[in-house]
Amino acid sequence: MKDSPYIEIMDTTLRDGEQTSGVSFVPHEKLLIVRMLLQELCVDRVEVASARVSEGEKDAVTMICRWARQAGMLEQIEVLGFIDGHTSVDWIKNVGCKNMNLLCKGSERHCKYQLHKTLQEHVADISQTIQYAREQGLNVNLYLEDWSNGMKDSPQYVFDFVDALRSAGVKRFMLPDTLGILNPILTSQYVSQMVERYPELHFDFHAHNDYDMAASNVLAAVTNGCKGIHTSVNGLGERAGNAPLSSVQAILKDHFHGRTGLVEEKLNKASRMVESISGIAVPPNKPIIGESVFTQVAGVHADGDKKHSLYCNDLIPERFGRKREYALGKNSGKANILKNLEELGLELTPEQTRRVTDRIIELGDRKQLVTQEDLPYIVSDVLKHTAPDDKVKLKSYMVSTAYGLKPMASVKLEVGGEVYEESAMGDGMYDAFVRACRHIYRDRLNRQFPWLDNYQVSIPPGGRTDALVQTTISWVWNDRTFRTRALDPDQTEAAIKATIKMLNLIEDEMPKLNN
Repeated sequence: MKDSPYIEIMDTTLRDGEQTSGVSFVPHEKLLIVRMLLQELCVDRVEVASARVSEGEKDAVTMICRWARQAGMLEQIEVLGFIDGHTSVDWIKNVGCKNMNLLCKGSERHCKYQLHKTLQEHVADISQTIQYAREQGLNVNLYLEDWSNGMKDSPQYVFDFVDALRSAGVKRFMLPDTLGILNPILTSQYVSQMVERYPELHFDFHAHNDYDMAASNVLAAVTNGCKGIHTSVNGLGERAGNAPLSSVQAILKDHFHGRTGLVEEKLNKASRMVESISGIAVPPNKPIIGESVFTQVAGVHADGDKKHSLYCNDLIPERFGRKREYALGKNSGKANILKNLEELGLELTPEQTRRVTDRIIELGDRKQLVTQEDLPYIVSDVLKHTAPDDKVKLKSYMVSTAYGLKPMASVKLEVGGEVYEESAMGDGMYDAFVRACRHIYRDRLNRQFPWLDNYQVSIPPGGRTDALVQTTISWVWNDRTFRTRALDPDQTEAAIKATIKMLNLIEDEMPKLNN
């Protein structure tokens, strides 16, 4: 829409986001994130640090500004500064930055009880700092810290504050909900008062998520005239965090028809980078960027998507560099299975599909999720090794272990139509199972039992540890090597299944040897 307003995005992952408990970025990590935000994601501005915090912070901002100058993006770098005489201004100038976000008091309580100053004294200090910063070639934006409480408890203080500084050469007045107290109704009321009273000024809105309303408050702020929004990747920030960049982008576009410069396809990539560097995991159900938010679980949803995309909304995963998936588990129906098989290029008969579906439901009853990457292994496992004419069948087994005692197994096998049962102890539960089987073959059938040659446990490539374990076992029998593989959430059961497969392979070889 040509008439849609342009909303400026300032991302503060590296400043406010770094106030997340346990998060600290080293200089090269900050540079990596800045480059991602500016060059790939294309946010308008990035707040990268607070002035005079540490030597490491100074090194980081110097490195960032050097890169930004060479890339022609220096005007997009911002640093938080303080009213401390010339200290913050000199610090910001010396690292090569051109933009200072000056922290001021946006509520009477903060001014009175933290600074112990009158509004007039505070404004005088601010004015001196602004004048010096401009003399040093810096642009100045003003943070009205605790603005939301200021509008709630002392609105006249806020108006007198802005009245005194509206002509001071401030580029942007930034309105923080510092303690996250706002809701969309109050945000609309307070922002509209500011915009109507000062139509010539540029206002940014800075949300915090204490009541889980940061993204909703962002929508209320831009609806009532804010021209800029502050965000952080993955919603990082002090306490409950800041407005998540990904959610803000989707809301502004889909619910406000606002324009931003963001490249939506890079949101997921940026999220994964910050998740990795910060060490703060993204919840799987986090909108837009969570691992499972584009995964349909119920079979009826997969069926509906196939029939005219009935369960899709405007949040198409491809918008955000992702794709829709169809979960495989106990709630999977035939439609989910077919969707995944189709993507993998696998074609099964209706009977084969039923058997694979039954196996996935069985796994889902025991574990949470089976991935698409697991599916080819399940298909192979089910179709190749569950033939009704198996000559060796596991009728039942029990394995147990106790502290101070060797594991024990009791096994009941059907071989050639006859049922045999034996027990044994071993060095582990699987070893006990194998020894019991060996007793059946040696003592009851008078036959040689294969010797285990190699045993490997792995996760199917791309799979998940909470779904399947793959056990591959090599056996030596009659100077030949057999290798069998099986899948199960439980490692011991996977090994047992691989063993039964091996015994059936040997049974198939017996007629050839007798001839």
